[in-house]
Amino acid sequence: MMLIRSGPARLGATLVAFAAILVSGACAGDDEGDAPSGGGNASAGASGQIKEGLSVAFLPKQVNNPYFTVSDNGGKAAVEEFKGEYKEVGPSEASASSQVSYINTLTQQGSDVIVISANDPNAICGAVNQARQGGAKVVTFDSDTNKDCRDLFINQATAQGIAENQVKLISDQIGGAGKIAILSATANATNQNAWIELMKTELKKPEYSKIELVTTVYGDDQDQKSFQETQGLLSSYPDLKGIISPTTVGVAAAARYLSGSQYKGKVALTGLGTPNQMREFVKDGTVKNFSLWSPADLGYLAAYAGAALASGMITGKEGEKFTAGKLGEYTIGADGVVVLGPPTVFDSSNIDQFNF
Repeated sequence: MMLIRSGPARLGATLVAFAAILVSGACAGDDEGDAPSGGGNASAGASGQIKEGLSVAFLPKQVNNPYFTVSDNGGKAAVEEFKGEYKEVGPSEASASSQVSYINTLTQQGSDVIVISANDPNAICGAVNQARQGGAKVVTFDSDTNKDCRDLFINQATAQGIAENQVKLISDQIGGAGKIAILSATANATNQNAWIELMKTELKKPEYSKIELVTTVYGDDQDQKSFQETQGLLSSYPDLKGIISPTTVGVAAAARYLSGSQYKGKVALTGLGTPNQMREFVKDGTVKNFSLWSPADLGYLAAYAGAALASGMITGKEGEKFTAGKLGEYTIGADGVVVLGPPTVFDSSNIDQFNF
């Protein structure tokens, strides 16, 4: 299924994205086709109109994470545009069950839309389905639940596209040969695990036959732990040629370690990071390039998708279309997936053009 986006877009946004790859599994509760059709406190808006006054809550993997600060602020901007009520709540640590109590509270408060980046594909399903049964529309973004536990998933890019991007970047930096490692976020993160599995598949291609993935370690999206895991990698594998860290916390922590070590300029690092947190490491030569989509656009799109659901403009079925403000029109793909677009590569030639 191809998903086409039209309308104006921010710098670095894309026109075409491939079908998203999701992690599937059993999940309790009603399927998405049986979910309630109305918002918690707001009735459906007029045809083609978003209902004013919708309460929209963002629940990231963890608060005070720079990536989610940017993405949630994108959601806030969208909510202000359609005259809703915005809030952000969430845990300080990205553990599997840490989001459940927040979902329960939002359900009790009668939130119309709950936008979640899931720390685990199944751990929050019971709470999410209770929220949906109570009338809330649930949109996941960045990291999905099982597809039966939400109404829509706003995917930053296809899992395949991210895997291809990350492997190619590290291969180019190490000359297509040598040992590499992956520094991930949490061991249960849906998106991370999907990307890693596809990276392993990508590395089996003939052009990458001289690259060996020696291990995957987890920094749990904690700066200090990610820093220590990077240090541990170089201690365990002194001949390591490169590191892929597909998490904004991890890639910044790894860059910080490398920049002050004997491995600066000798061990390549790429991953998914924001330009603002990675700029100094690109300019001092620690990092040649890395990539990311626009997290602000991701949050913005998620907010509009949730509002369209809560206003009765869409139901989440494949083929339905909705307009996401300045980003233009989107079409819902299979399994209730909407794709923002593949990532942009940042390096010394363009990094100063971005501010997030």
